[in-house]
Amino acid sequence: MAKRAGIVDVGSNTVRLVVVGRDGIHSTKKARLGLGSEIEAHGRLSEEKIAETAAAVEKLCAKARKHGVAELHVLVTAPGRQAENAREFVRRLEDASGEPVRVLTVQEEARFSFTAATVAVRPDVGSVCVCDLGGASTELAVGPPWDGPSWIESVELGALRLAVRSGLRGRGDPAQVAAARESVREAFAAVDPPLADVALVVGGTARALGRIAGSTLGADELDALVARLARCGREEAKRHDIGRRRGELLLSGALILAEVQRMLRVPLEVTKGGVREGAALSALAA
Repeated sequence: MAKRAGIVDVGSNTVRLVVVGRDGIHSTKKARLGLGSEIEAHGRLSEEKIAETAAAVEKLCAKARKHGVAELHVLVTAPGRQAENAREFVRRLEDASGEPVRVLTVQEEARFSFTAATVAVRPDVGSVCVCDLGGASTELAVGPPWDGPSWIESVELGALRLAVRSGLRGRGDPAQVAAARESVREAFAAVDPPLADVALVVGGTARALGRIAGSTLGADELDALVARLARCGREEAKRHDIGRRRGELLLSGALILAEVQRMLRVPLEVTKGGVREGAALSALAA
């Protein structure tokens, strides 16, 4: 059996497992827990949410071991950096998984996403920007695809966090949308990324937006997408078989991507991969 690596990724929206070998992806599983909503509302995670997450991690680790992984890594992204009780949260995950739990820095998170997203980039592309649209934060990484990012920036605003703050849960009136757009501009005001030849975007909300508007998101597509989702976001989510919880994040995600695209000045290409896949590829290469 070819070497396989398992990654359990605990993020703001979901807990996900990916099992990857040199011959491809063998398993993906997920549990949608919405940790970011609690952190945004209360600054910490409740005992009930910690217990729910620990149970999900234990189950996913058991599934990974059934797939014969040579290495199993439990990674925590924004919840491990943002929750007031993150230390207790991590300890409970370690007890549940039987594995060390690694809280990723924003630099590590961006590098893993960059690694996964740029696997299939054309060899003649000189510079790539990878945008990882998460629930609680957005990471940008720019650099040559063969050498990794030379510039990384993280903004503490993601689709879930913006949806909670702005009240944009599936749709929004013009005043709500304008206020949310201004919040996004303020959050990204100090960000000045190098221009890149190609811009790629990863993350579950980005992939869902791609199902609605297509895989290439330029300024016109994003403006039209924001307008459409503001009017009938819930209906659009149902029409494209997007679940309710993810559907509630589409409008806020589109607003964030519109600002990212404005800064980068090139269309955003929705692509597969992300933190989990990048971490797995790095483990297999070690």
